[in-house]
Amino acid sequence: MNHSIESIRTILLEKLNFSDEEKDGDYYLNEGMKNTLITNAIKPAAVLIGLIARESGVNVILTKRAETLNNHSGQIAFPGGRIDDEDASEEAAALREAWEEIGLDINEVEVMGRLPNYHTGSGYRVAPVIGFVREGADFKINPDEVDYMFEVPLSFLMDEANHQKTSKTWNDQERFFYAIPYGEYYIWGVTAGMIRVLYNRVFK
Repeated sequence: MNHSIESIRTILLEKLNFSDEEKDGDYYLNEGMKNTLITNAIKPAAVLIGLIARESGVNVILTKRAETLNNHSGQIAFPGGRIDDEDASEEAAALREAWEEIGLDINEVEVMGRLPNYHTGSGYRVAPVIGFVREGADFKINPDEVDYMFEVPLSFLMDEANHQKTSKTWNDQERFFYAIPYGEYYIWGVTAGMIRVLYNRVFK
C-alpha cells in the first residue's frame, strides 16, 4: 500500500463508520479470553493515530514511553492515555494527551474518525482516534512521559507481511500477540494490535 494523502482521506471517510456495538481487543489471537477481556476493560483511554505527509509518503507518529512510568513503561505507543472527567469526548482526550506528551497543538490535527474501542489485557478500553497532522507541525517532547517520538511509513505498517504472531507466558498461560519490528524499534502488544485492527478494518 502506498497511497497519497488524498486517497487515504477518501478511504478513511468511507471506512471509519463503526457502531457502538463493535469491539476489538487483545483477544484476536486469544479467543478464549474475549469475554473476560471485554468485561475487565473498564478504564477509559484514548490514543491518537496521527498520520503525517512527508516527501516519501504518509507516516504514522509513534512514541517510546518513558522508562519511569508506572504503566507500559518503555514500550512503543501512540500518544495517549486515560480519559479525564473534564474531556468532552474520546477525541478531545486523544488530542489533549498528544499535546501533553509531544507538544502537538490541537489546531494542527484534523480528526477523521475513530476505530471501535480496543480492549486490553491490562484493563483499558481504548478509543483509537485517527487524524491528519499538518506537515509543518511543531513538536515538544515531555520527558516525564515520553523518551522520544519517531515516524514509521504507513505503507510498512499496513503490509501484512510485516505483522508477526508471537507469544509470551503470563501467569503460567501462553498469550499470543502481534509484533511489528521496524529497524531498531519493536512495536508489539496493544500498539501492534491496534495497527492490525487499522489494517483489517480500513486498509485490507
